[in-house]
Amino acid sequence: MSWQAYVDEHLMCEIDGHHLSAAAIIGHDGSVWAQSSTFPQFKPEEIAAIIKDFDEPGSLAPTGLHLGGIKYMVIQGESGAVIRGKKGAGGITVKKTSQALIFGIYDEPLTPGQCNMIVERLGDYLLKQGL
Repeated sequence: MSWQAYVDEHLMCEIDGHHLSAAAIIGHDGSVWAQSSTFPQFKPEEIAAIIKDFDEPGSLAPTGLHLGGIKYMVIQGESGAVIRGKKGAGGITVKKTSQALIFGIYDEPLTPGQCNMIVERLGDYLLKQGL
């Protein structure tokens, strides 16, 4: 399966008639493996800061998680594995695998829990595959 198919068929899948606003799979080096057409144009330093938070949990908390110039307030995640952010009625979930970051961005009516489930399920699958 291509990386784009993982984004299109797994991350952007419909749940109760709704889907993520945007999604992507990005390598630890900041290279885009696949993304939805709606995924924001990001800066390399934004990805570097996210990677740093996985290595040094809590480093994003004071400044927030930035992606595509949008600031998300960092909320409870899983140290070294998942970062979650909130902005208004929407938010972001980032799951780290051994080689990539899985991004899911949502807005209402999708819930934070649904976004977490979509992103983390794919991330867990890729981890089991050694990716």
